[in-house]
Amino acid sequence: QVQLVESGGGLVQAGGSLRLSCAASGSIFSINAMGWYRQAPGKQRELVAGITRSGSTNYVDSVKGRFTISRDNAKNTVYLEMNSLKPEDTAVYSCNAEVRSWGFQGPASSGIIYWGKGTLVTVSS
Repeated sequence: QVQLVESGGGLVQAGGSLRLSCAASGSIFSINAMGWYRQAPGKQRELVAGITRSGSTNYVDSVKGRFTISRDNAKNTVYLEMNSLKPEDTAVYSCNAEVRSWGFQGPASSGIIYWGKGTLVTVSS
């Protein structure tokens, strides 16, 4: 079993900053891609930022230049540094990770996507 737990959400004024963390734990052999998604009330979930194991990143246009995704492979943790926050950034932020787990006969041949439960970010105007 693998668990992802997010932390760092909260209430912040427009223009402020927050740093989200997502730690993976359990029977982990390796983690490939990791990402942050968000879902605002009444809207579909969208990919905010993604990062490969080697560190290549991608961002949705609306956060480019303001958000930075990073990871610590030794800690199985992904981060999202959010600066210059806007009210439209208000959403539940969730992380996901493609995880190869340990099986009875060694590591799994392919990864499975796991999700955290999410953390609420509220940006007041």
